Amino acid sequence: MKLTIHRGTHEVGGNCIEIESAHARIILDVGMPLFRADREPLDTGMLRRKSVEELQQLEILPQVRGLFDHGPPPDGILLSHAHLDHTGLLGHCRNEIPIYTSRGTSKMMLAGKLFANQVELPRERFRELKAGIPTNIKDITITAFPVDHSIFGCLAFLITAGQKTILYTGDLRLHGRKPGMHRSLIEAVQDRAIDVLLMEGTHFGLPDGHTATEYELEDEIVDHISSSPGLVLASFSPQHVDRLIAFIRAAIKTGRQFVADEYTAFIQYLISTDTPLPSPIVPGPTRVYFPQVFQNSAARKGLTHLLKKFQSNRIELTEIQNHPEKFLMVFRGTMLPMDFQGVLPPKTNCLYSRWAGYLDKPDWIPTKSAIEAAGGNLIPVHTSGHMLSRDIVTFVKSISAKVVVPIHTFEPEKFREHFTSVRVLKDGETYEILA
Repeated sequence: MKLTIHRGTHEVGGNCIEIESAHARIILDVGMPLFRADREPLDTGMLRRKSVEELQQLEILPQVRGLFDHGPPPDGILLSHAHLDHTGLLGHCRNEIPIYTSRGTSKMMLAGKLFANQVELPRERFRELKAGIPTNIKDITITAFPVDHSIFGCLAFLITAGQKTILYTGDLRLHGRKPGMHRSLIEAVQDRAIDVLLMEGTHFGLPDGHTATEYELEDEIVDHISSSPGLVLASFSPQHVDRLIAFIRAAIKTGRQFVADEYTAFIQYLISTDTPLPSPIVPGPTRVYFPQVFQNSAARKGLTHLLKKFQSNRIELTEIQNHPEKFLMVFRGTMLPMDFQGVLPPKTNCLYSRWAGYLDKPDWIPTKSAIEAAGGNLIPVHTSGHMLSRDIVTFVKSISAKVVVPIHTFEPEKFREHFTSVRVLKDGETYEILA
């Protein structure tokens, strides 16, 4: 079996891995890169508008035979989860290649396509991977295991061919709401001979930041809401279902109504049968507000039926403005000029639960100014979706792989400080797994 990491050996994001056996060839993730060589963020919005030829000229597309252009196509693409840095180049791949992933990832990609202009997962190419049930692609066997990350539906992959085995972690963490997932993964593979552990190492090279668990973060959110006299805004990705659950639970604990936008409500609706999340189409803790930007685009996108689906729980902005202390409201930057007319209610606080780097972008300047003008505060409440540095050590040692190959990290050499059998690859280098 041969392993080639086409991108991701020395950067966070942009994962693209090729595995070749005697009779098959598969791709693990087709991610958009997130950073330039100097670690400054790339303009991924601009890149998503480029053609295959333009992306090839910019050296954004990995050089994988038959994946984007001519040549025999791979036998399948496996997606670990729906984040852009693992799926962002999917729309440029050959359309005859089947796509294997979880049902949860298919739902996140549907929501992302409809509401955030993210990449689409074509229904006719989707092949569902069910947890713990092996799937064969010619002579390669893939077994998917759910893992905890900052988006719903994430998977790790155990891949075997010709008596060789690779475990690809995808992105995962030990401090989320579902710590049982990593324990189940370790238990499932502990009696297996793992030849290669393809291990994410985001926090070997990036600081851990706030190291709270998702449960501890929920307590912090409750404390901030309890001490807020006015409206509380929540800025986070609704695809981060653990964080969504935390905000809804915090609203209930503090006696406030949780106000979702249409994107958040749609995700709640999609996964209400898979999670403890309450459905937004029945009476409960969630009300639904339709931001003006959605109302303006709903007809063009063919989404007016969603207005009817959530109509029974709909709330108008005037109700929120009349009694701001009663609500915890999902917030996006476009709502400031288009809904609030540039002025937030007095004492409005905003709980910011995203990567801190986004706050430096120009589109957050008006929001920060409006919060200050209202006499409120912008309050960071966030913990990483990736395995903390100490947990990388714990997890790798529990797997006992013959070789550890770092991926999704700026500093793969740091693995050598903790483990002896480390193979640091370069992008495009092929590693043949021998007896």
